[in-house]
Amino acid sequence: MKKSNWTLLLFIVIGLIAGAIITQLLADVPGISFLTKSAEISWHPKADLQVIRYDLLLEIRLNLISIIMLIAAIWIYRKL
Repeated sequence: MKKSNWTLLLFIVIGLIAGAIITQLLADVPGISFLTKSAEISWHPKADLQVIRYDLLLEIRLNLISIIMLIAAIWIYRKL
């Protein structure tokens, strides 16, 4: 199988989504709250150029489970 950048991007997105799902499932477990505590990174560019107006919100929430799943996805991609 030929590796491409799109395949890597797909693996990364799937890993982050899996991490988010696992985080939601484990959010109520008190003993592992350090794994599910998220840090938010947000970017909100907007402009009004009289002809075109845009307003975009990009928000990323990372926690340890998401980072672990991201690393696992990249590792699986490299093993292909």
